Amino acid sequence: MPPTGPRTFNVSNVLSVIMGGGQGSRLFPLTKDRAKPAVPLAGKYRLVDIPISNCINSGFRRIYILTQFNSTSLHGHISRTYKFDHFTSGFVEILAAQQTSTNTSWYQGTADAVRKNLIHFLNHDFDYLLILSGDQLYRMDFRRVVDQHVETGADITVATIPVTRNDARSFGIMQIGEDRRITRFVEKPNDPAVLDSLRLPPEWYSKLGIEGERELFLASMGIYVFNRQLVRELLDNPLPDFGKHIIPHAINTHRVFSYIFQGYWEDIGTIRSFFEANLDLVSELPRFNFFDMGSPIYSRPRYLPGSKINGAQIDHAVISDGCIINQARINSTIVGLRTVVGSGTELNRVIILGSDDYESQESVLMHECQGKPRIGIGANCKIENAIIDKNARIGNNVTISPAGKPDKVDHDLYYIRDGIIIIPKNAVIPHGTVI
Repeated sequence: MPPTGPRTFNVSNVLSVIMGGGQGSRLFPLTKDRAKPAVPLAGKYRLVDIPISNCINSGFRRIYILTQFNSTSLHGHISRTYKFDHFTSGFVEILAAQQTSTNTSWYQGTADAVRKNLIHFLNHDFDYLLILSGDQLYRMDFRRVVDQHVETGADITVATIPVTRNDARSFGIMQIGEDRRITRFVEKPNDPAVLDSLRLPPEWYSKLGIEGERELFLASMGIYVFNRQLVRELLDNPLPDFGKHIIPHAINTHRVFSYIFQGYWEDIGTIRSFFEANLDLVSELPRFNFFDMGSPIYSRPRYLPGSKINGAQIDHAVISDGCIINQARINSTIVGLRTVVGSGTELNRVIILGSDDYESQESVLMHECQGKPRIGIGANCKIENAIIDKNARIGNNVTISPAGKPDKVDHDLYYIRDGIIIIPKNAVIPHGTVI
């Protein structure tokens, strides 16, 4: 098991860097106007709140976020949410990609992003650099990762998670020795013989603290710890990505170890994974627990009123702050901030991302005169297996369902990805529309 005794390092000697993500094409259209880490989650959070909260709960309070694409909303969220007092050395700061007189290219990958900011990082006093992704859902005490890193004398530690054979085909898979040292890396293996060679020996499960008897493989989580003195050396080349390039090369030249994590972890990389991870939160015992106040997930305080429920029938749902729900029937649904739902509406397996502001009465009347619905979901609608992005205006008597449609559709009013229908941000769905 990873060490559980006294700390082997000082938490102030860790610098954390969160990757803001690329274009996020697999999460389109949710990433049409925002970066992946800024995508709303669980009604009131954003994806970036997860790694930041894990850092804060681990005592790591020097945090940089590297951003590039569609970063305006992410910058706004960070600046309004994470403020440490003047008497600590903690900070959460944005480092946006920028063109300079000597370099006109954007970030080409995770390693390239760190390389282009390396001088800035090395101005800080730290012993260990923690690299994190900005689009994953999990809860981890990073102190345990760095503890093991120090105790094993590692140059690099890669956080890994046991996965099944079917899932292994979608990840970078690590082969380790009994001492957890990584000896081999294969990106998305599909050949059955290669998978057989990467299988974790069941007789090691007890020593590695792995529960169960299933066939398992160790997948990289995209979480890395580097020793400070090695960072410049490892990045003294044009290789763009840690997972695909830097780590596989380093396995042959440095001491690279695996930290084995066994909690809930979901890479929110596709519309399907986003949809299923959110819907799991409405179950009676969700795999990720937002109610764990021992390690809370932080987000922007909005000071909204409690939600108002006017005779609705609600079964297995998350209702965020500031909502007004009339006589609707809501099942297996997440209702985001400031959502208004009209009477007679039925929602089944719907993720509503909410609204940025309340609409004034003047705005409502003006839009009514133009024949447009108010922000929110109108009366007598029927919506299922859908994601409703922010500030959407859905009229009365609207039907929305992906049933009978292709898995991928681009339409003026909606998109379908992975068999899920998405109403984009600021969309207007006229009264009586059937989708």
